[in-house]
Amino acid sequence: MPTPIQGTIPLPVLRLLKKLGHDIRDARLRRRIRTVTLAERALISRTTLHRIERGDPGVSMGNYSTVLFVLGLHDGISELADRSRDVLGLDLLEEGLPQRVRVPRRSAGRGRIARR
Repeated sequence: MPTPIQGTIPLPVLRLLKKLGHDIRDARLRRRIRTVTLAERALISRTTLHRIERGDPGVSMGNYSTVLFVLGLHDGISELADRSRDVLGLDLLEEGLPQRVRVPRRSAGRGRIARR
């Protein structure tokens, strides 16, 4: 049964999670690791592992990462949002855009209660 969160997640992201779950399942089977064993090593329930292998977006990133670690597939996690791979961000930085975006302050007379 789909989780309620799926309605808020873009379809391409759901597809990527399903692929990740399928790849995790394939990696477990190639290593001949039973679900109960992998769940114990990752300190999660078998139900959570099954949800991961289905690509459920409701499972925490920490649980996905732990399972990848147990399978020896965790090397790529640190590269997910690596600055050097953020082409759009680097292009924007080169254009001299500000590093911070701040909300303008209200004028002194607006929105404040006068104190006596």
